[in-house]
Amino acid sequence: MGASRAAQPLPPPRTAPTFPSIPPADVLGRLAALKGTPTAGLKQQWRELFGKEPPPFNRAYLVSRLAYRIQELAYGGLKPETRARLEALGEQLDGGNVVLRRIRADSRPLAGTRLIREWQGVEHAVTVLQDGFEYEGRPYRSLSAVARHITGTRWNGWTFFGLKGGRGNG
Repeated sequence: MGASRAAQPLPPPRTAPTFPSIPPADVLGRLAALKGTPTAGLKQQWRELFGKEPPPFNRAYLVSRLAYRIQELAYGGLKPETRARLEALGEQLDGGNVVLRRIRADSRPLAGTRLIREWQGVEHAVTVLQDGFEYEGRPYRSLSAVARHITGTRWNGWTFFGLKGGRGNG
């Protein structure tokens, strides 16, 4: 047999990252400052407040998540009971389907949202319904159908109404 190896020292135990405490009196000022903070500054705050690299999302996303995080660190996060209730509601909505859970819930505008688009000098307004869209009092199953009605040509409805990258219902 070969020579025995000396016991390797155990790595130090992993400790949970610590995040700065934010006094409640500072919250409003910090929230107001987010709007004028350069993107590089937002990313730095992300690292400090979340303890990891920021995601490659747009500025509006970074600002909204940082605003929530600042309030969470100042006032506390959701209670465990609230988290459990939200999880249960999520299970009811997606039936535990992990694939459905990964689809962004906000890929489609909320029912009642009005989408406005000017086309050839005329303003067109579409109302988002629970199961489609309404334009000029008529229901449409997709935004592409509305865009086709307005322009007379084939359009991706999400692109036509400035919602690029949206999924589903055309």
